[in-house]
Amino acid sequence: MSKISAFRPGLKTVLKTTTVAGLAAVMLATGIPATVSQSFAEAVSVEGPKVASFADVVSAVSPAVVSVRVQSDIKPANDESNFSFNFGGRGFDELPDDHPLKRFFREFGGQDDMHGDRGPGRQFGDRGDDRRGPGRKPHLRPTAQGSGFFISEDGYIVTNNHVVSDGSAFTVVMNDGTELDAKLVGKDSRTDLAVLKVEEKDKRKFTYVDFADDSQIRVGDWVVAVGNPFGLGGTVTAGIISARGRDIGSGPYDDYLQVDAAVNRGNSGGPTFNLSGQVVGINTAIFSPSGGNVGIAFAIPASVAKGVVANLMKDGKVDRGWLGVQIQPVSRDIADSLGLADAAGALVVEPQADSPGAKAGIKKGDVITALDGEPIKDPRDLARRVAQIAPGKKVEISVWRDGKSQNIPVEIGTLAGEQIQAATSTDEAEPEAAPSEQALADLGISVTPGDDGLTVSSVDPDSDASDRGLKEGDRITSVNNQVVKSAADVVKVLDGARKDGRSKALFQVETKDGSRFLALPIDQG
Repeated sequence: MSKISAFRPGLKTVLKTTTVAGLAAVMLATGIPATVSQSFAEAVSVEGPKVASFADVVSAVSPAVVSVRVQSDIKPANDESNFSFNFGGRGFDELPDDHPLKRFFREFGGQDDMHGDRGPGRQFGDRGDDRRGPGRKPHLRPTAQGSGFFISEDGYIVTNNHVVSDGSAFTVVMNDGTELDAKLVGKDSRTDLAVLKVEEKDKRKFTYVDFADDSQIRVGDWVVAVGNPFGLGGTVTAGIISARGRDIGSGPYDDYLQVDAAVNRGNSGGPTFNLSGQVVGINTAIFSPSGGNVGIAFAIPASVAKGVVANLMKDGKVDRGWLGVQIQPVSRDIADSLGLADAAGALVVEPQADSPGAKAGIKKGDVITALDGEPIKDPRDLARRVAQIAPGKKVEISVWRDGKSQNIPVEIGTLAGEQIQAATSTDEAEPEAAPSEQALADLGISVTPGDDGLTVSSVDPDSDASDRGLKEGDRITSVNNQVVKSAADVVKVLDGARKDGRSKALFQVETKDGSRFLALPIDQG
């Protein structure tokens, strides 16, 4: 017993020296209840910064966004992929060979990487097997899909022209799964817009959205895109406005918003919203080497869409104003040659015969600087603004001519058919060297007189003329808007320009591609 006692110190000593693992055994041995439990650390929880949610915007606008299914009895040119080649009335094969979109078009076998209307696989776009037996006449088949949105409570829907252009029948699918038949009200290939109208017997009122004032949109503003990518209706993505005023070569009125929200095939015609639930743009194209989203998408601005949609809803077509002049950008060199302070406006290359511009007295060499007092930025700006003017309206065109500004009243005409309202000439040909003859040494060119101007017989490859694209075979018809028929005429005009303090002179050059202007330095020598 004394031996055992030697190994049983008092209870107080045991509690101090015994490990937790053995504590229960000691307590049981001494008759004390085992009530001790282990303690563990809490799960990680971090209180982060409050971030604005898009949920309120999405829940408000989603009932107004629809998926658009298109049926057609027209077999597409490419039956395998069912991709559309129509982009705002202009196919990718019509783009210049050096255009980046043309390069992607070639690399990916004609696949329309810009549009979301022809989905891959067999969803909506597959023609599959005709199980009705041989000899049967094909019926309407699903050939395209896209997105759209209600713009009025009585069922008008906005989408893209390239989504519906080949369609014979249309179905819209609402966010709750309701399917409704629709008819085509009108379409406009130049802006790639179209309007559908739901054929609803009970005349119900639809949730609809309105266009925003996109002039208030800034690069960096948050936007939300809602649409039907790959047939997955009701898909929401978010991003920012990446850029404004993008020209992607689709037509004369290009003025796209660039966004980095995820946009894919099937999003075409769908809306991009600001955080107030207003439509700032209509998704129409993506820029992608793979056909999928890479964060570069383009949307038709609300300011462009609003007027077009209103006209389509009212008349089923768009009547555009027409000035009838061929124009090109005003470079810094051209501005210097004409004595213009700013490199802005549109330089008139040639008024079209019997056009409103020609009848009003606009001449080649004029620089159109303003329309009704509002400055013109560039040829695209002029093209868009003239197109928005109602035919028959009288406006005041400000031009820079002979070193001073003057105003010309013009009655705007109607752009009919495929008339070109404004053509820009920005491509420069590669220069070709040739032996010099009868050289205008200061300019690095040789010319041969003719009845209709001076033919360029050679160009010094190290000259400014060569750098600006002048080449052998081009014909110089005027210098500083004065007709020239000999080298002496050119020298006379250049001497006058130097006396006026000009460092450059404006040469009008005729090529096989048309007429254009070049500003050449004249202060050397």
